[in-house]
Amino acid sequence: YMPDFKELENPQSNLASEVISSDQQLLGKYYRENRTIVNFENLPPHLVNALVATEDIRFYEHSGIDARGLFRVLFKTVILRDKNSGGGSTITQQLAKNLFPRDTVTDRSAISKVANLALTKFKEWVIAVKLERNYTKEEILAMYFNTVPFGSEAFGIKSASFIFFNTSPDSLNMQEAAMLVGMVKGPS
Repeated sequence: YMPDFKELENPQSNLASEVISSDQQLLGKYYRENRTIVNFENLPPHLVNALVATEDIRFYEHSGIDARGLFRVLFKTVILRDKNSGGGSTITQQLAKNLFPRDTVTDRSAISKVANLALTKFKEWVIAVKLERNYTKEEILAMYFNTVPFGSEAFGIKSASFIFFNTSPDSLNMQEAAMLVGMVKGPS
């Protein structure tokens, strides 16, 4: 399965329904995934910088696929067998995976698993390139922050900011932003 143009233009995410009082106080939420959308303008620069520095240092230089990162992974992980060399996925590829989750593998054979993994990775690359063509870097960052799970029923940066620090994303200090970006790698 490959998403069409319409799905890329309007990606679906489960959003929380918020119950607001007449004096604009949040009374409660109904949700499957506790997610509320935030715009790029409401993301502090230190939050964005922490994500780019941690997940994709060449984010502003590539079009969805980081060739240098792929060669690093190939050389260090495959050839040198260094398990701690990091991954080769870009922020845009991770967004593609968040928006269009991978299919589960039902066949148990090793060859089938490898073929399925290669096909899935290729799909992520294609979707990442399409996302890069249709959205600005700022829109991609905002979409990423809105789709990523942080654990503790927090989906997206706005919910995570409130659950973990009782604040909004634009009020996160540098330490709080660094903590949330660090949680992206291991939300549990």
